[in-house]
Amino acid sequence: MEEQRQEQYYELIDKLVQCPNGKEPDVLDENIELVDAGFVSVLMQVGQAQIHHGNQDGAKFLFHLARELAKQLGLYPDPKTAEASAQ
Repeated sequence: MEEQRQEQYYELIDKLVQCPNGKEPDVLDENIELVDAGFVSVLMQVGQAQIHHGNQDGAKFLFHLARELAKQLGLYPDPKTAEASAQ
């Protein structure tokens, strides 16, 4: 992953953490070009770092966001969708 792109991911994560509650979709929409599998991966890495620094709430937020984005990007199967297609 190129260094500049990774820095952009970190900046977007910082914006998401600092934005008012409920405004996360707006921040993501404004930076949609960065919302990809690489971003989801970096969200998970930063979430892991938050756990190691004792910030459980921050980690939960980042993991939740990563999971939701992964579903939207088709990277993480939605159990409801998987269940329906299996029948």
